[in-house]
This record gives sequence, structure tokens and C-alpha cells, in this order.
Amino acid sequence: MEALAGRIAVIGWGSLIWDLDDLAPKVEGTWMMGEGPVLPFEFSRISPKRKMGLVLCIDPFHGAPCRTSVIVSARRDIHEAAEDLRLRERAQAPEMIGAWCARSGFLRARVPEAGDAVRDWAARTGAAGAVWTDLDANFEAVRGEAFSVERALAYLAGLTGESRAEAERYISEAPTLTDTPFRRALAAARRGGGGA
Repeated sequence: MEALAGRIAVIGWGSLIWDLDDLAPKVEGTWMMGEGPVLPFEFSRISPKRKMGLVLCIDPFHGAPCRTSVIVSARRDIHEAAEDLRLRERAQAPEMIGAWCARSGFLRARVPEAGDAVRDWAARTGAAGAVWTDLDANFEAVRGEAFSVERALAYLAGLTGESRAEAERYISEAPTLTDTPFRRALAAARRGGGGA
């Protein structure tokens, strides 16, 4: 992929696609939709930033493989690119941002298989490195019960006011590339008139 040759890619799949926020001046060009690595996603994170709505995260246990999108970082240093993304995500620690650098071999990934997938994808595309949001699936930690599609649907149905509105906005605006079990179940429930 010519645009990424020798450059650092920022990988996105959720709100980053439609809301670069303060990352906007630190990237170049436009999103290359569907051109990123395939990673497992599910709406298994409850996000304080999104008013406690369900958001996508890398989830190898409950997620489905989905293609991601990429945009070019204006940075040439992997740590600067990762810090740019950390600030945009309001992530508290550097470990909440995944990163891989071809030159140094530096790899930071919460899910090893995801790190491997990013590294392999970057090698195929000629990218010099990549950064991505690496927040965990926290549904169980927040709710006190294991994640399941049924429990996530019930959680969404129980949201009200701004929390419900933000959850609905996030789910509807997330790229259709992120076709997860939860998203399919929600669409089926709404088609059947039993929407969350």
C-alpha cells in the first residue's frame, strides 16, 4: 500500500473513524477504509468516555474477526505516534495503546495474537509501524457478570437519557466493517420488533 510505505499507520475501527478529535492535526490524508489488519472485535467494553455506553474493543474471546481501517500518522517516531493516540483516547497509561515498530522490533500488545496480526499486516503493506487503541473488554469488571450477547442487549435496553443516546450513536456510526455477534443480534432483535 503506497500511502503507508515507510510510514506509521493509525489503526481504527470505532469512534476514531468519525471523530479524530485532537488527533486530527497529527495525521495525514484520509481513512483507508477496510485496508487495515483483521482483528477480533465485540461491543464488550463499557466506556466512561461514551457515557457508559457499549463500545468496540479487541476481544479474542467474544469477538468476531473484522477488517479495520487505517490513516497515516504525521509522526516518524512510534512512541510519539502512540502518545498522540493515547491523548486522543484519554487513556491513562501508555500500555492502553498498542504499538509495533519495524525498525526497532518494539511491540506492545495486550492481546498477543492482535500484535502478531498487526505486525504481519504491516510487513505486507510496507508500513514502518502501527499504533492502535488497546483498551480491555471490561463488561464483567463493571457489571459483575460475564459478557454475553444477551447480557449486552439487556444492558443497552436498560440505559436511559444521554447514556442511551450516546450508546445508540456509537453503535450506529461504527463502520459496518465491524460486524460483531452483538451487532448482528441487535439488528435481528430490531427487525423482529424486540429491539433493545
